[in-house]
Amino acid sequence: MRDVQNEPDYRNIPLDKVGVEGLLYPINVMHREEGLMSTVATVSLTVDLPHNFRGTHMSRFVEVLKRFHGLISLHTLEEILDATKEALDAETAHIELDFPYFIKKKAPVSGVESYMNYGCKFMASKRDRFDFVLEVRTPVHLLCPCSKEISKYSAHNQRGEVLIQVRMKGLVWIEDLVEISESSASAPLYSILKREDEKFITERAYENPKFVEDVARDVALRLDDNPKVTWYYVRVTSFESIHNHNAYACLRREKVAGRQSS
Repeated sequence: MRDVQNEPDYRNIPLDKVGVEGLLYPINVMHREEGLMSTVATVSLTVDLPHNFRGTHMSRFVEVLKRFHGLISLHTLEEILDATKEALDAETAHIELDFPYFIKKKAPVSGVESYMNYGCKFMASKRDRFDFVLEVRTPVHLLCPCSKEISKYSAHNQRGEVLIQVRMKGLVWIEDLVEISESSASAPLYSILKREDEKFITERAYENPKFVEDVARDVALRLDDNPKVTWYYVRVTSFESIHNHNAYACLRREKVAGRQSS
């Protein structure tokens, strides 16, 4: 049978990434409180393609994932990338796993328990060296300091999102990044709140107004103080309640010998 993918290509253009994306697949994630948590990830698995090959073998990517069925986790990512490079005869392989992560939280006054979900992503690649980035997206409550200052009765407030990406030496828990994000915002969010909880949260936010710029800088200070974090990217978005646009702030830092560089 003719192998069309392996036919030579004469355009002399290598491709950075070819492969599969948008594939739903079960994975296991380490949970700080509950041991191992099962979830479902949206997977992207790719390799580089040399200039002289017309295409790649898409089925082989899924076959690699099938080989690791029930074993896909943070600890096996490098092994999966090595297997992908071997199966596709590639120099570089990349994988992204985007998944929901659940943390049980108690309401601040009533103590009612509920699960909050957080968007997370594992991003890894390997050529000669293995590189891993953890991303955690935390929904938060933001109250505008300017609105509080100029308004007679109240202040506009809204949900926001803190996105943190880190490279690390030593394990940084997903929960650690959630806690940094929530403590840097005006207030955290919960799935279930009773009236006494709503009173507590709204009053706390009112006494703790934050611009997106404030949140980004406060998150950065916390990450600077974490010796396990070697690099980070922070993006804070406020989904504005009285504007037809969002407010946004971000920064990126490489931590080098006790100092930070962009």
